[in-house]
Amino acid sequence: MNKVLYLFIIFILISSCSFNRNSKFWSNSETIKKEGIANYQEIFPKEKVLKDEFNSYLQIKFSSNTASSTPINNHLNNTSRLNFDGSLKKSSRFKFSKIDNFNEYQPEISFFNNNIIFFDNKGSIFRFNEKSKLVWKKNYYTKSEKKLKPILQFVNDNKTLIVADNIAKYYALNVKTGDLIWSKDNLAPFNSQIKIYKDKFFIIDLANTLRCFSIKDGNELWNIKTENSLIRSQKKLSMVIVDEKIYFNNSIGDISAVDINKGELLWQLPTQSSLIYESAFSLQTSDIISDGNSLFFSNNKNQFFSIDLNAGIFNWKNKINSNLRSTLIDDYLISVSLEGYLIIMNKKSGDIIRVTDIFKNFKIKKRSKIKPTGFIVGLNNIYLSTSNGRLLVIDTNLGKTITTLKIDNEKISKPFVQNKNLFLIKNNAIIKLD
Repeated sequence: MNKVLYLFIIFILISSCSFNRNSKFWSNSETIKKEGIANYQEIFPKEKVLKDEFNSYLQIKFSSNTASSTPINNHLNNTSRLNFDGSLKKSSRFKFSKIDNFNEYQPEISFFNNNIIFFDNKGSIFRFNEKSKLVWKKNYYTKSEKKLKPILQFVNDNKTLIVADNIAKYYALNVKTGDLIWSKDNLAPFNSQIKIYKDKFFIIDLANTLRCFSIKDGNELWNIKTENSLIRSQKKLSMVIVDEKIYFNNSIGDISAVDINKGELLWQLPTQSSLIYESAFSLQTSDIISDGNSLFFSNNKNQFFSIDLNAGIFNWKNKINSNLRSTLIDDYLISVSLEGYLIIMNKKSGDIIRVTDIFKNFKIKKRSKIKPTGFIVGLNNIYLSTSNGRLLVIDTNLGKTITTLKIDNEKISKPFVQNKNLFLIKNNAIIKLD
């Protein structure tokens, strides 16, 4: 009897609903807009992504101040303008066993006295000198850990090399010899930058917890927990250090400020609405950079932010779709969108000064599949790497692509500069360009 009654109720409900076109029950938003339904409001309208040039013929000249190489343990994350103007005609490769998950992560080179420090698919760490000769190679993983193919992140202070990975292990090596100093395990894996400050280092784990450790023995000194999420992007989290304070992001877009010495939370600022919390699952935020007064960063949700360091409030917000680290030179912010547009803004107001299409030379059908992976600003040119193994050389003043070099057919990392050489990482080699 109950089953009959249940079926009868279902039949009544279905009969009460009209499933034809006039009912609008199954109509999509475009149909509703066209038919002019009263009181219709799109709750989460899609943001328009920048796809047009602006002031493309405007020439911009930067200051003559340059840095000699990609900064090591850079507290502000800003690479600024580098003293590089190579011909890119000669190349050599440091080969290693293929990193299977290379496309999902953003591993970086660690430099020491013009030497390169990197890792391979089994967690072996190696150091090459400027003549491409192996100085040392070490592996501190068990057989079972090697099978997990750990992805490593590095930082060094010219004495100690700090290593952390995505299987919850962190340890310290003598950077000169590669000898192990200490080794520890964390409760959760790591996927963030590592920053050294005095006798401490800082890293964020996949539980969205900032952890402060002693360089001397690896013991935890304090931690700051932020809101966790069930699903996490593989995009590496970042942090900057200014005036005894550390500022960092988490996987759901919150920015937090912490007193380095006390381990106390000073302020926290959400950048994503709690109403669309599920969108944080696909959130990819760029590295945070700073000029000492403000934080600057963007994401793949068409948002570019400037935040006041002291007050923890927004200075401005612009619509730029990028998960790449931007560069700050003078009062200019330089960014590249995921659609292949070079964008220059005023750092104080956020106003866009110029937009140029640097992917113009790619065929239309292929263009949508190609993504920028990172860039640096040199003396006269900007060097931009892509997901299809190309290196674009872009005129700094005009923002026009001068040439496109084929490095590989697969993804290559953002460029690094050391001793007037440019380095790129692919899944089984480090490429050196003179």
